[in-house]
Amino acid sequence: MIENKSLGSKIFDILNVVILIAVTLICIVPVWYVLCVSLSSREAVNAGQVALWPVGFNLLSYKKIMGETAFFGSFLVSIKRVLLGTGISMVCILMAAFPLSRTKKQFPKRDIFMWIFVFCMLFNGGTVPWYITMKNYNLMDNIFGLVLGTGLQVFNVILAVNFFKNLPTELEEACFVDGGGPWRNLISIYVPLAKPMVATVALFTMVMYWNEFFQGMVLSTRQSSYPLQTYIQQMVVTLDYSTMNVDQIAQAMKLNNLSLDSAKIFIAMIPVLIVYPFLQRYFVEGITLGSVKG
Repeated sequence: MIENKSLGSKIFDILNVVILIAVTLICIVPVWYVLCVSLSSREAVNAGQVALWPVGFNLLSYKKIMGETAFFGSFLVSIKRVLLGTGISMVCILMAAFPLSRTKKQFPKRDIFMWIFVFCMLFNGGTVPWYITMKNYNLMDNIFGLVLGTGLQVFNVILAVNFFKNLPTELEEACFVDGGGPWRNLISIYVPLAKPMVATVALFTMVMYWNEFFQGMVLSTRQSSYPLQTYIQQMVVTLDYSTMNVDQIAQAMKLNNLSLDSAKIFIAMIPVLIVYPFLQRYFVEGITLGSVKG
C-alpha cells in the first residue's frame, strides 16, 4: 500500500532522524575520545591538545598494561569469574523468581520471603562482617570467593519476578493438565519464553562481575589471584620508580596517568562490546510471541 505522508509527518521523520543521530553521537564520541587519549603522547594530553584525533600517536599505555606477564593471568581470572558468576547467578535468580511470582494461594509465604529479599537489598552488615564471613569459609584467594562474594542481586530477581508474573496463567494450567509439575513448568515453558529477560539480566550480571574490582583487593592476597580490574587498578596506582632501571624510568616518564586510565577503560570495554551484539536481538523480541493463540 502506498501512503502519502503529510508535511507534518515528513517533518517528524526528519526530526526523529536528527535526534537519533545526536543520541548516537553522544554515546560514541566519549568512547572515541577515550581511545584517542590512550593513543596520544604525554605532552599532548597535558597540553589539552587531544580532541577527536590522537596527537603524538603511540602505544606506550597499552604496552605498559599488556606487557606485564600477570596481565594475561588476571584476564583469565576475570573470564572464569564472569562465566561462573553469570551461570550461578542466573540459576539462583530463576529459581528464586519463579516461586515468588506465584499467587499467594500457591505460595503462602511469598510475601515474607519477598520482604526478606528487599530488606537485604537495602541493608547489609558492612564490609568487616562480610570479610570475616568470607575468611571463615576459606574463600580467600579463591575464584569462588570472587563469585559468591557479590551475593544474589535482588534487583535482578525483582525483574525476573515481574517478567514471570506477566506470562499468561493459561500456560501453567496447560502444563498441569498434561501432568507436569512446577519443575517441568519452569524448565520447559517459562525459561524458554524468558529469553529476552534472561539475556538482559545475564548482560547486567556479566558487566557487574567484569567491572567489580574492590572484592579482588580485599579477598586476594596474591597478585596471581587478582581479576583484571583489580590488577589494572593496583598497577596504575602502585607505579614504584624505586624498583625500575634507567630505561624503565625513561619509558614511564613518557606515560600520562590520564592516558593509562583511558587505556584501562578501553580494554575493560572490549569484552562487553564483543558479547553485547549476540544478546541484543533478545532485547527487542516479543515476550510472549506465539505462546497464546486466540
